[in-house]
Amino acid sequence: MNFNSHSALAGKHAFLSPSNYHWINYTDQKLEARYFSSRAAQLGTDLHDFAHYAIKLGIKLPDNGSTLSLYVNDAIGYKMSVEQALYYSDNCFGHADTISFRNRFLRIHDLKNGISPTSEHQLEVYAALFCLEYELSPLDIEIELRIYQSDEARIFIPLPDAIFRIMDKIISFDRAIDLLKEGAFQ
Repeated sequence: MNFNSHSALAGKHAFLSPSNYHWINYTDQKLEARYFSSRAAQLGTDLHDFAHYAIKLGIKLPDNGSTLSLYVNDAIGYKMSVEQALYYSDNCFGHADTISFRNRFLRIHDLKNGISPTSEHQLEVYAALFCLEYELSPLDIEIELRIYQSDEARIFIPLPDAIFRIMDKIISFDRAIDLLKEGAFQ
């Protein structure tokens, strides 16, 4: 049998995919809700990409109070780096949306396009990764974390002890995962 090639589909995923077969039990209403939810997620990804290009190019947005303009303009104003990898090990790393470190002051900002409640914990993990990678104590630096969502910037000042706890957990869990990989964890 000579199968059809469908080369244009390489790397793409169908909404009604066999690997995500739960849709076979959807009602019409559930299908519609799921479709619009996936479209909103794609829009969020596209807005994220747009914001990062605007920041990299230094193009400020009109100051209209929107989440996007607040995020982009603050990142440009603070001369932040975009999508910076923070690495502890192959088991624990991530990419901060925007980050800067000057004069012992660490800023980490995150853009959230959805409406679901968010937490500063993701940003605290980035701060812990930063401290581990660059061998800095949270006691020796100032840290400001911001989440941009729903047309506001929520600012968090984490306690050094919270960052230390996450650093300790990263170190401990990283060792545990390495042992699991070796088959020696009991």
